Amino acid sequence: MPSTLQTIPSFQDTLATQQLTLTRQSPRVLQINTGKMCNLTCVHCHVNAGPHRKEIMTLETVDRILDWLRSTSIEVVDLTGGTPEMMPHFPHLVEGVREMGREVMDRCNLTIINEPGYEWVAEFHAQHGVHIVASMPCYCPKNVNAQRGEGVFDSSIQALQTLNALGYGIDPRLKLDLVFNPNGAQLPPEQAELEADYKRELKEHFDIVFNQLFAITNMPIARFTSYLKRQGSYQAYMQLLLDNFNPASIEGLMCRDTISVGWEGDLFDCDFNQQLGMQHGEKAAPERLWELDLNDWVQRPIQLGSHCYGCTAGQGSSCGGATV
Repeated sequence: MPSTLQTIPSFQDTLATQQLTLTRQSPRVLQINTGKMCNLTCVHCHVNAGPHRKEIMTLETVDRILDWLRSTSIEVVDLTGGTPEMMPHFPHLVEGVREMGREVMDRCNLTIINEPGYEWVAEFHAQHGVHIVASMPCYCPKNVNAQRGEGVFDSSIQALQTLNALGYGIDPRLKLDLVFNPNGAQLPPEQAELEADYKRELKEHFDIVFNQLFAITNMPIARFTSYLKRQGSYQAYMQLLLDNFNPASIEGLMCRDTISVGWEGDLFDCDFNQQLGMQHGEKAAPERLWELDLNDWVQRPIQLGSHCYGCTAGQGSSCGGATV
């Protein structure tokens, strides 16, 4: 039987067949991956993050990013990881961005709020008006614990209740969004319907409220690819993504208005390309964010691969959930 790479057309070929083009817009979002250190080891993680990873952003890199950001009109700084809060200079980074009047989004795994030594996280976020985007794969304990580890559901519920008590999801200044990832090799259900289910179940059983739900497709890279191959379902999953390719998703893809920067300052088109090492510049001398001319960036082609089918299947998928 031929391999997936032989049977699945390239993403570039699919765009050409559909007479579609994928081009950049003026950057609105700077997404910063602060490193791969995390207190969890989730099955779907495209970063291969975990407690024993050593990759973490230095203070020098943080300051260089802040200096570069001041010269731009970028509106949103989106912090991801790993667990961003485990980066020692996280408060310094957030304070620096907020002093510029830019929005800060933090992709929080919720459980970090309950970890010893991180008791400061919830109140710090509220004090600085950080927009929290929190992973919550389901409103049922079994599904959450299966994907993210035993006890994660209860810890996540406790964290959400802590955030609600601080005004998150209630005060318009304190946005709390949740993220759904499917538990396995399937596409997310329709986002609006799933959001209604989440809001009903979390309110009824735990008195929890939140703003929006983002439904994100599991990307066929890193740890999730290893999971698919162990299950013997990698080829079937790639075919599922191809069969559900949605041309309407192209307009809202995050790579169009987002710059992704790694923990060492390297430039990428998105966090998924980052984890695949698809950086700008040479391997021996990668281009750093603080070397970037935004006028040049807008003209560059976006680097594409078969994993891009994950963002264009069904209702589309980006860091902000469905794109159509």
